[in-house]
Amino acid sequence: MRHRIRGRKLNRTSAHRRAMLKSLVCGLFLTKPDEENGTFERVITTREKAKEARRLADKVITLGKRGTLAARRRAIQLLDNKTAVRRVFEEVAPRYANRPGGYTRIIGYPSNRLGDNARQVIFELVGPLEAAATPQPSRPEVAQEASTQAPQPVVTEEPAAHEEAVAEDENAEAGEESEDKEDDDKPEE
Repeated sequence: MRHRIRGRKLNRTSAHRRAMLKSLVCGLFLTKPDEENGTFERVITTREKAKEARRLADKVITLGKRGTLAARRRAIQLLDNKTAVRRVFEEVAPRYANRPGGYTRIIGYPSNRLGDNARQVIFELVGPLEAAATPQPSRPEVAQEASTQAPQPVVTEEPAAHEEAVAEDENAEAGEESEDKEDDDKPEE
């Protein structure tokens, strides 16, 4: 049985596997987003590597959301790349301040790798527009502050009121026509 065994070996020694995952996650954080095409930080790799790298990437972004010195030191320990850690703490983590998790996604890639015909995927960060529509307060005092603020009423035109206004306009037009008919029916004096 596989009780309490976590992760894939990926046919590598532990040091090689750790270095490969660090390199993959650093590559993900150091690629620049292309906002013209709507693409964000992404790397093309195999499905198994992406699934393992997702664990490390999510952990580093969570540390970046904390923003403390201890969290920064832990992230440097995990990635061994100060440039990538600086970018996570200054640019990437603030985008996901209101998102509880799931900062990455894995999308299938249309072609397999040429060398060994391995199935490829796109491993990317979730875009900022998709990063949590409504903020979820994590601390009780924040939740109390949010509940004490009075909600602003949303003014929308109700369909029934609109239909009544249209009906009144039609009646007014019909009334004008009936007055004209009544004038025509009366003999002139």
